[in-house]
Amino acid sequence: MVAGFYIPSVNLMGVDAVKEAGDRMKSMGLTHALLVTDKGLADMGVADEVAEEIRKSDIRVTIYSGSEPNPTDENVAQGLIMYNDHQCDSIVSLGGGSSHDCAKGIGLVASNGGTIHDYEGVDQSASPLPPLVAINTTSGTASEMTRFCIITDSERKVKMAIVDKHTTPLISINDPKLTLKKPASLTAATGVDALTHAVEAYVSTDATPITDACALQAMRLIRSNLRAAVANGEDLEARSQMSYAQFLAGMAFNNASLGYVHAIAHQFGGIYNLPHGVCNAILLPHVERFNLMSKPKRFRDIAEALGEYTDGFSDREAAEKAIDAIVTLCRDVGIPGGFAELGAKEEDIDILAENAMKDACALTNPRKATLDEVKEIIRGSFYETSPQKEKVHQ
Repeated sequence: MVAGFYIPSVNLMGVDAVKEAGDRMKSMGLTHALLVTDKGLADMGVADEVAEEIRKSDIRVTIYSGSEPNPTDENVAQGLIMYNDHQCDSIVSLGGGSSHDCAKGIGLVASNGGTIHDYEGVDQSASPLPPLVAINTTSGTASEMTRFCIITDSERKVKMAIVDKHTTPLISINDPKLTLKKPASLTAATGVDALTHAVEAYVSTDATPITDACALQAMRLIRSNLRAAVANGEDLEARSQMSYAQFLAGMAFNNASLGYVHAIAHQFGGIYNLPHGVCNAILLPHVERFNLMSKPKRFRDIAEALGEYTDGFSDREAAEKAIDAIVTLCRDVGIPGGFAELGAKEEDIDILAENAMKDACALTNPRKATLDEVKEIIRGSFYETSPQKEKVHQ
């Protein structure tokens, strides 16, 4: 097997890194950027502040603040109109995964034509995006540096998984100052999203020694810093370390891909418009209990990376401690216990499972599931789990 490794050409990390965006763009001869963000960051003035930083380098900036928490095909179409009407030659995305994904979608259609629906699947585009500078304001999705783009089809109520080498941003920027004062609930959800990326990448059928190293270090950093970041949103050191953690997790899954957690989470987001990080966090222990028998030694590694003591335990016993550690972390940072309390309906399990089986992320899950097994996983995720509560799938 030939293993590729995809990552932006330039990745800027650290306090005040955002101030370098304009000069980097000017050095590439860019003149007019569409800044893609969401209404919240626009209303708080963050979008204007970043736009002004870029304008200091004589780059014109037009702000599109229409990206929704789960960006839709309609958001992409509206942003594309602004991109074309203002004759932009580049895109800046500002926010978390939603803004980055919306920007990638706009860029895909700007360069390749058609509609965003034409690019669902793997490597469906022919041409690169316009230059994309992705500026992060959360520590979770890693969309600022990946080739993944998730867009909701408004008519089908399905999240389209677009995995395309052309959607990798040209420059990624992680400035921890932009993550300060984010709500504890958002910090928790995005942090466990990053953990999910690391875990799914580590047990993926496409894992390599490079992605393994990134995934394990991401887990260690999340174990050591997520609780502190949730407890005190102004803890700059914890925020900085979480920025590195989510970036490392992104390096892992961008190249090893993911699994059933994401394949199923996309369906809950598409049907119920639930936050992606929360969906992943709820599903993670349920899916990994199903996967545990396929790679017990890898789950032993996960347990150790998450701080569990495994000396004297068999691989299977140590592997179970990985699930316990995940559940405990989710409980500590306030992740909801199950989908039932978020308004999901058991009558939708069939369609959720059927769509999950078609999702591109399912291809690299380490244990292949039948449709009935996916339904069982989803049914179990409706209600709160706890360490050792469930029997491991045999």
